[in-house]
Amino acid sequence: MEILWTGLNSLLKKDYKMMGTTSIWMFFIYGLAVFMAPVCDILIRFPVLVRGGCYVLCIFVIEYITGTLLKRIHVCPWDYSASRFSVHGLIRLDFAPVWFAAGLIFEKAHLLLRLIYTS
Repeated sequence: MEILWTGLNSLLKKDYKMMGTTSIWMFFIYGLAVFMAPVCDILIRFPVLVRGGCYVLCIFVIEYITGTLLKRIHVCPWDYSASRFSVHGLIRLDFAPVWFAAGLIFEKAHLLLRLIYTS
């Protein structure tokens, strides 16, 4: 997901190579998504705006905590300090719509996999 995001983002800089980048640290952070599965199971009966908002909140909390820990050992792969929507350089509030959509996509993938593996 991050490779796709950074690759497409390079188009804004007119870099048509669309090289995507990430950090090995991100694999561990994205791996924390496994803890979102029970959250999906709880939220599924709520309206989409509530579910998406909860996913945004969860992702912001995970991003803030992991960013704080990685900053302490000087290896945080992101720094949003230049953004006016940044909170301590660790999260960007303007990314809320992206995380909203990502959470709902994860939810659909989780439900599909659960359906496949319980059939």
